Amino acid sequence: MSNIRSAHQNPTPVTVVGLGPMGLALAGTLRDHGHHTTVWNRTAERAASLRARGARLATGVAEAVSASPLTITCLKDYETAHRVLGPAAGALPGRAVVNLNSGTPEEARAAAHWAAERGAAYLDGAIMVPPPLVGQPDAVFLYSGPRAVFDEHREAFATLGDPRYLGPDPGLAVLYNAALLDLMYATVNGLLHATALARSAELPATEFVELVRTWFMPTVIDAAFAEQAVNLGPGHYSGDVGTMEMNRTALDHITRTCLEQGVDAAAPRFMTELAERAIAAGHGEDNYLALFEVFRKAAPAA
Repeated sequence: MSNIRSAHQNPTPVTVVGLGPMGLALAGTLRDHGHHTTVWNRTAERAASLRARGARLATGVAEAVSASPLTITCLKDYETAHRVLGPAAGALPGRAVVNLNSGTPEEARAAAHWAAERGAAYLDGAIMVPPPLVGQPDAVFLYSGPRAVFDEHREAFATLGDPRYLGPDPGLAVLYNAALLDLMYATVNGLLHATALARSAELPATEFVELVRTWFMPTVIDAAFAEQAVNLGPGHYSGDVGTMEMNRTALDHITRTCLEQGVDAAAPRFMTELAERAIAAGHGEDNYLALFEVFRKAAPAA
């Protein structure tokens, strides 16, 4: 198989540690774009397809790290990354490590400290697409840590997708990842619950979902809504979204409708309680975006 040449004349050699489905996609994309790619995995058989495409399989993790100025780890979690890279401590000084594990911001900051103690530059990252989409121009990858490290290896990152640099705090990438997943689950759960409510009238789910897709979502999350993001925090919650009191009434109606239709009412009841907390905090006459003030603070202990 002939390699797809990178636009860069001398693509950076890259090592990929961890060959699960995502690691395989990362290493394969780098190799196909002309990067000299070294790989290591606890189970060497996982590298068979990559070796057939020209990747080099290292016999140990220290050898793998030594082979490239840039090592990308794609392992289960931060604890696993520390354990796997531990034997390569002598090879880390002067090299860059990009950690694409999932976890928490504090774990990412601890990993940056761990790498610094061993003389390695460090970026933390998050992959926002499934393995089959790695290498596509709109495949978003988030990175955080020293800007100089990101800039030095941006060409390799661009091979994998659309690299977004968030800032010097190494915890930002996993924080954004958690926030976006939070939105995903809330959105999907909301759609599933809403579809269950519509389906209680024995109407086809496809009709309701199509209405959501083609009209509702583009109308609700539109440019005008995005423009109001500047008000989140400063507290300027006036405008055309309806007062919190009005929205609490609407949520109550949704809850009662669910109960009448025999659909689980826990989700709208919880949203009603959130609106009531906002009202109790003095936001009754503010618009619904004032709920941001409730979300940004931990709930009081029961």
